[in-house]
Amino acid sequence: MHQRLDMGKASPAAFKAVLNLENYVQSCGLSRADIHLIKLRASQINGCAFCVDMHVKEARHDGLSEQWINLMCVWRESPVYGPRERALLGWVDAVTNIASTGAQDAEYQALQAHFTEEEIVKVTVAIGTINVWNRLAVGLRFQHPIDQPAKAA
Repeated sequence: MHQRLDMGKASPAAFKAVLNLENYVQSCGLSRADIHLIKLRASQINGCAFCVDMHVKEARHDGLSEQWINLMCVWRESPVYGPRERALLGWVDAVTNIASTGAQDAEYQALQAHFTEEEIVKVTVAIGTINVWNRLAVGLRFQHPIDQPAKAA
């Protein structure tokens, strides 16, 4: 698979517009853990290798556990996530898969138990933003770097 084009070169204004949205998400007051959860889960759902690779590395860098990172793809079956994280994961799933879920009341009500209205808006904007990045990265075939494998002991 090869990258189809360089978005920043092909349309600097479009890249800047998406980057401005990203900058808002990074500075809106959501916790780093919540942002990592949103970005990694949506990227898993959307099958975005570039973004999964990036967000796993960022979550590790910020000190989130390997177990927390690795089990996110099966979050419904893992007790590693608390009620607040589970509500957030359910909302990420619902909004990312909105064509099939319709973002039902049950997921929204679960979110309301842990987040204010302002936080719900910020969370939903963050979900929308990573979905934009995912669609750009998958559609334009952004390529993630290949890490050097660790040598067996």
